[in-house]
Amino acid sequence: MRSELTWDYYRTFLTVLREGSLSAAARELGLTQPTVGRHIDALERAGGGPLFLRTPKGLLPTETARQMRPHAETMAATAAALERTASGRSDSTTGTVRISASEVIGVEILPPILADLQEAHPGLNIELSASDEVEDLLNQAADIAIRMVEPEQDALLFRRIGRIPLGFYAHRRYLSRHGTPQSLAELAEHRLIGFDRHLAYIRSILAGRPDLADTHFSFRTDSNLAQFAAIRAGVGIGMCQDGLAQHYPDLVPILPGALGISLDTYVVMHESLKTAPRCRVAFDALVKGLLDYIDH
Repeated sequence: MRSELTWDYYRTFLTVLREGSLSAAARELGLTQPTVGRHIDALERAGGGPLFLRTPKGLLPTETARQMRPHAETMAATAAALERTASGRSDSTTGTVRISASEVIGVEILPPILADLQEAHPGLNIELSASDEVEDLLNQAADIAIRMVEPEQDALLFRRIGRIPLGFYAHRRYLSRHGTPQSLAELAEHRLIGFDRHLAYIRSILAGRPDLADTHFSFRTDSNLAQFAAIRAGVGIGMCQDGLAQHYPDLVPILPGALGISLDTYVVMHESLKTAPRCRVAFDALVKGLLDYIDH
């Protein structure tokens, strides 16, 4: 049986892990529920023990399943990378490129850059992963990433874009109701919008301003995109990129220069992809587009 366990079985296993039930995994994969069940049964027979515990709230992974998860995720990333590589040709800029970026960069900044890229290269397909979690380029979870920390692995090729400054901002509507703070002491008396979890992006901020770790935030979220939406909605005062705030005339800078934080920004890809035309043109377009964004 072991020799018959193809990637399809492990893909099913990973989907059940993520979805929490056989029926949800079946819908996600486009399979029947009995087929999903047979895949899990086959894996359990091969391993000699259960992978999931059946409970009224769904399937709970056993310790064996939890230990298998990172290996299955690596297999999934490799399978997706193989599919993207096979989608392109060595002599043309066709195929699929997967790009990883933070939520704010992915939603607010990249769309016009990617629109121009696809106009120039109509045979290029883009997969955009907009998340504040850092995807593993070494395992090819993405082809190209935009990161706010300098890559340390030797196998990664990168271009430093520069520093994106951050500042405090609020909507005019909020300031008309609550006034504009004239000092950091007055700022602390306002409704502040901030982070809920210390993701990589937040850790880079706190490295420059550790005092912000103790700030009382009236509105917390682990999504930078949700923070920015809250600022635009007039919830309170929050941090965002200076260049991004300039696109919204109703956002007013608060205590300009007082935050004193900027994000070092890099475009990164695995060095093995530098000769792939689809990745090269995407990498160059991202570098140019982000340099233009910082310059303006």
